[in-house]
Amino acid sequence: MMAGRLAPIETVETTTEIALSGVAAVCDLTGAMYLPDHRTLIVSDLHLEKGAAFARRGQLLPPYDTLATLRLLESVVTRYQPATIISLGDNFHDRVGSALMPTLFREMIFGLAGGRDLVWINGNHDPDGTTALPGQSMDVFSLAGLTFRHEPSLAHGKGEVAGHLHPSATVRRREKSVRRPCFASDGLRMIMPSFGVTTGGLDLRHKAFTGIFVRADLIAHLLGRDRIYSVRYGNLLG
Repeated sequence: MMAGRLAPIETVETTTEIALSGVAAVCDLTGAMYLPDHRTLIVSDLHLEKGAAFARRGQLLPPYDTLATLRLLESVVTRYQPATIISLGDNFHDRVGSALMPTLFREMIFGLAGGRDLVWINGNHDPDGTTALPGQSMDVFSLAGLTFRHEPSLAHGKGEVAGHLHPSATVRRREKSVRRPCFASDGLRMIMPSFGVTTGGLDLRHKAFTGIFVRADLIAHLLGRDRIYSVRYGNLLG
């Protein structure tokens, strides 16, 4: 097969199971990741209240981003029934997003947190944590030998799960190039795709990813329209 095509495809499902530094993980088509042995659901870069943040700066966007993102999160929580939810930073698009969030959205988050532990990792957009919401805010969280933080750290490596970079990848399919958000992992560490519905992506070949992965082992698990495509780094389009 020619380099850059979707073959070899290792997984063609709405989920794909991987081992992350020895921990079983399920990558979901929504962009969430689930650790079944620890009943833990991970999402990244929700960027809640992004539309409201832009409106405060005089730039109007459709005001539906928070509702759509929370409804998507509700569907994933219903499916997996986690005991713990970890959100990997940039939970809100700016520092005041959680404080000014409408009551409806606040009630949705309280509903998601009912009977569960909710961990908010602080991000560069929301470094001060959340306001009047359930759960705890922190810079770094550890579980099962994995370290969860917002920005990937070259000094850490093994067992790190991070967000921030919104990874995406480009492949050729039916003679067309297709760019999709992706989970990026070399088996030792993971960078999560953005879960927010109005966020962009950064190509996995961008210099920002330099030194993070062992590229010979790196696989992009692309979020297709109805399934996940797992493609080795060497088969991605540059």
